[in-house]
Amino acid sequence: MPYQSILKSLAENVPHSIGAIIVDWEGEAVQEFCHCDPYDLRFVGAHTGIILAQLKKLYSSGNGGEISDVLVTASGGHLIVGCIDREYSLVLNVERECPAALALYHFRITVAHLKKEF
Repeated sequence: MPYQSILKSLAENVPHSIGAIIVDWEGEAVQEFCHCDPYDLRFVGAHTGIILAQLKKLYSSGNGGEISDVLVTASGGHLIVGCIDREYSLVLNVERECPAALALYHFRITVAHLKKEF
């Protein structure tokens, strides 16, 4: 599985990256690469996977179409969560110093790459 190298490339191409993780629809970790304690990233990944699933349900009930990705900005950083397919999502956690648009750009390229692998 090339997932580890794909995640490593994402984390290394995004300045101030904390880590990236692939999670399934229940929030279970599939693969991660991080510059932190892997437990911390798995914890974030588990919760964001669940939140993304709920947002997808909520948003699809209207006429908004399907959610591709979600960017959350907090005082400490940015969290990007996006759909790889119906069952898997990618989570990228970066420090606040990272420009959100740059992180989102690399994130979307990685999601497109992962879609080919799944």
